[in-house]
Amino acid sequence: MNIKKISISFFLLLTVPLFSQEVAESKGTAVLESKISYLDSIKSSFVKDDIASCVDSLWTKELTDLDLYNDITKDIANINTDEKVDYELPTELLKSRLEAMNAKSPFNIQYNQGLENIIKSFLKNRKKSFERLMSISEYYFPMFEETFAKQNVPLEIKYLAIVESALNPKAVSKMGATGLWQFMYHTGKQYNLKIDSYVDERSDPLKATAAAAQYMSNMFSIFGDWELVLASYNSGPGNVSKAIRRSGGQQNFWSIKPHLPKETQGYVPAFLATMYLYEYHNEHGIKPNKAIVQHFATDTVMIKKQMSFKQISDLLDVPVSQLQLLNPSYKLNVIPRYNDQNHYLRLPKDKIGVFVSNEDKIYAYIQHEAELKNNNPFRNAATAVAVVEKPSYPTGSTTQYYKVKQGDNLSSIARQYHISVEELKKWNKLNSNTVAYGKVLTIITTETNTNTAVASAENKINKIEKIKKEVKEDTLITHKTTNYIVQKGDNLSDIAEQNNVTVAQLKEWNKLSGNVIQAGTSLQIAEKEIETKDAVAATPELRNIEYTVQKGDNLGNIAKKFGTPIADLKEWNQLTDNNIMLGKTLIVAKNEIAINTSKATAASFKKNKIEKTSLQQDYLVKKGDSLFSIAKKSGVTVSDIKKWNDINTEDIKPGMKLKIGG
Repeated sequence: MNIKKISISFFLLLTVPLFSQEVAESKGTAVLESKISYLDSIKSSFVKDDIASCVDSLWTKELTDLDLYNDITKDIANINTDEKVDYELPTELLKSRLEAMNAKSPFNIQYNQGLENIIKSFLKNRKKSFERLMSISEYYFPMFEETFAKQNVPLEIKYLAIVESALNPKAVSKMGATGLWQFMYHTGKQYNLKIDSYVDERSDPLKATAAAAQYMSNMFSIFGDWELVLASYNSGPGNVSKAIRRSGGQQNFWSIKPHLPKETQGYVPAFLATMYLYEYHNEHGIKPNKAIVQHFATDTVMIKKQMSFKQISDLLDVPVSQLQLLNPSYKLNVIPRYNDQNHYLRLPKDKIGVFVSNEDKIYAYIQHEAELKNNNPFRNAATAVAVVEKPSYPTGSTTQYYKVKQGDNLSSIARQYHISVEELKKWNKLNSNTVAYGKVLTIITTETNTNTAVASAENKINKIEKIKKEVKEDTLITHKTTNYIVQKGDNLSDIAEQNNVTVAQLKEWNKLSGNVIQAGTSLQIAEKEIETKDAVAATPELRNIEYTVQKGDNLGNIAKKFGTPIADLKEWNQLTDNNIMLGKTLIVAKNEIAINTSKATAASFKKNKIEKTSLQQDYLVKKGDSLFSIAKKSGVTVSDIKKWNDINTEDIKPGMKLKIGG
């Protein structure tokens, strides 16, 4: 009897959740599975490759462990090149080996007592460290060598990454230098490495190595000696130049060494000692640890929605530690999504296949997570089933999602989708008119909305046509668009006043809903020019302006010189990275208006230009100005401005007064 009662009770207990689900469905409610079950259902439908992951967890730990960095950094900071070390290495044998290294290297490798002391110190105290470093270097060195070969930088400079960071992309010094090549913040920015709240490309092995190669190449064009280039990398070119002057003009590291900062005095010898240990490790019984993987078979995929390493790990069964190793530039373990910039996820090749084959499902899961985070009050509940009333939407409607951006408000979003603020609040269960940045809003569009949008567009077209008809037949109106890069401290009022336009026009041309602008944003500014048809019988022609790369140029200073965003320079010239070759012709301004005049009107056009430029006026240089942008604004050439102001360079500073007109 007791067994029968227990059986009946157990059966009833099992049927309760099934019964509650049936009741919920019969009442027109939706049953949402929990996050875990939804994740499992997504993953169970994935098209999978059978190739196993190529990275062992112990190997991943070795590549990201900071103890080697701490040891090497401490050694170099405390090196005393004058202190003799008791270690069995005959001086004559060392001299012959250094001579052999010198014969096949662009570095000036010469024996001296200080170098011998450091080599012996490393052999005595750091053999085990170098056995580990030699295994890690099998992953990074091929990457370094490929980049250096493209820039004609000596391949031996790969050993500098050991001295700098012990081959750890997450290494950060006490002064804030970051990554494999230990770039400081301002140097990283100077070499176009992106640094913001989400991303720090100083930790990106590929991009940071390209920047290091560019730096080395630039410094060699100044000093002409690779040891001095290394010294400048550590202490800055200014300190090296001062040491050269204080030594009476000597241009050899060992001659200027006493005049360099203390850390730099041991820096170059540590580099040469590292090179020696790699070259002669067998002779000294240094046995490199076995590298589990010599080179990762990886690939990248562009991310279309912001996602976290945790979400990627859950979906693809890739450890977060491995994602951190392959994507070290993402500071918060989150891959962001900006409207104007692309970000990429690096994965083992077998996981790339899984990602690409199931991309729609992955983004559906990310959207599901976002909706739960923003809209579901039961997201922290431990229950497996949550019952939520189905919202009633109009027949034939479609659902869209909008992520709130900085400067947005409910009114501007409602106008954009031709809906009312009340509807927006109702669909998203909002109690006030404030909305949080980053929140995902549900937008319900109907046929009525669409008709309203079409009618609005038609009204705009009719207004434009009406304006066109009102233009006098004897005038020619042309519009020339220029770009302005927002500087730190700028606001819309200052920019509008500087360019003789209104704030309303700036907001209209750039589709700005608020008055907030971020530094680095490229704003379009339209300049209207009205000329009589009798004055110039001209046909507008769009053409590109080109510039030939000079010695010492980089994308950053070229962008500043012509007032063009770096992203545009890369797109127009099909550049995949920030490297540019000396002598390469670049497009620096796109679709500028040129005037083709007939012989009969050329003289008239020339006369008008002379009359225009003969009226001298002063121009006060503002922040963000370049000679190119001032010339475009004033309708003259850069060479004219140089001639009128008796200047030979293109370097101008805010506050400088320039003469415009002869």
